[in-house]
Amino acid sequence: MGNVFVFMKYRKGVFIVTYRRVGDNIEYLILRRKLHWRGWEFPKGGVELFETKKMAVKREIKEETGLKILNLKKLNVSGKYEYEKMLKDRKGIVGQDFVLYAVEISGEKIIFDKKEHSSFKWLKFGEAKKRLTWSNQKSCLKIVNDFLKE
Repeated sequence: MGNVFVFMKYRKGVFIVTYRRVGDNIEYLILRRKLHWRGWEFPKGGVELFETKKMAVKREIKEETGLKILNLKKLNVSGKYEYEKMLKDRKGIVGQDFVLYAVEISGEKIIFDKKEHSSFKWLKFGEAKKRLTWSNQKSCLKIVNDFLKE
């Protein structure tokens, strides 16, 4: 009897800690998720076929904020997580791996995808960290906040 290998497929993705500068302060954008699960997250998404991760970041920022990117920085951070339940629109995929980006945007009015999110907030670090639903996103927020204070 041979060994049985189980191949678990992860969707390639990007985590995008999105921020703006207001005077001497930094505010982080978090979105209230309603598609697949409910809670708070920063912009994130999958990398589509023939798309680089940087292209995915630009597309997701456009789709999830409608705002202009001022600065885009890939951080040397990656990870992966499994979905809490199988998702009908992601056949055979058990989770997502991600690379972390810090993105500064400009503008006031957020235009978000109402299928995915129901609202948004701009919050300072401590409040944003408390509000985020997932611990991996809280960790990524701290990494970006530390990076921006260097």
